[in-house]
Amino acid sequence: MFMARFFVVYDNEARGEFIKDWGFSCYVELKAKVLFDTGSDGKILLHNLSLAGIEDFDYIFLSHQHWDHVGGLGYVIDRTSYVVAPSSFSRNFKNEIKRKADLIEITSMREIDKGMYSTGELGGFVREQSLIVDVGKSYFVVTGCSHPGLDVILRKAEELGKISGVIGGFHGFSKLELLKKYDLVIPCHCTAYKEEILRMGNARECFAGCSFEISF
Repeated sequence: MFMARFFVVYDNEARGEFIKDWGFSCYVELKAKVLFDTGSDGKILLHNLSLAGIEDFDYIFLSHQHWDHVGGLGYVIDRTSYVVAPSSFSRNFKNEIKRKADLIEITSMREIDKGMYSTGELGGFVREQSLIVDVGKSYFVVTGCSHPGLDVILRKAEELGKISGVIGGFHGFSKLELLKKYDLVIPCHCTAYKEEILRMGNARECFAGCSFEISF
């Protein structure tokens, strides 16, 4: 039996000793260990990672170049060998990354590691990538802010196969009826219709400190 593990380590909401702050970061573990985004404040990120017992990662995966998703990078980049980022990131930012880690630039959909994929860069003014995780007979999606549109992201992910769930920021996505077909929907940071989504039977709350596992 295999297992995919998800642990939110940075969000607008928090429980227990975890600290809340504007931003998002989620640790994902399959065969490889991935830190998806790094929140705004590196000190808060380190505090929350320590509480979660997470020390290092094979990859840091950055969704888009907004500070609330990349602000903590400098505090954790020494814990990985690879940073996965959209090729549209600024030259200066990419050069900063290259000084401390190997940079994997993303343009189109591709496999990052066994069972983990990038959607590729999506959107127009804000270019953004999302993470797709193979959980057996379906895939689970992790989003940053969903600037390209959550429906656009999920449609792209469906090129790989059936999608069973999604976690992350959904931005202004309002076509909530499209979410009813998924087994698990977790709206996090930067979700305009969070309260409405949480009233759906397949949704659960997101906060720094929340975690779940999918066995397959």
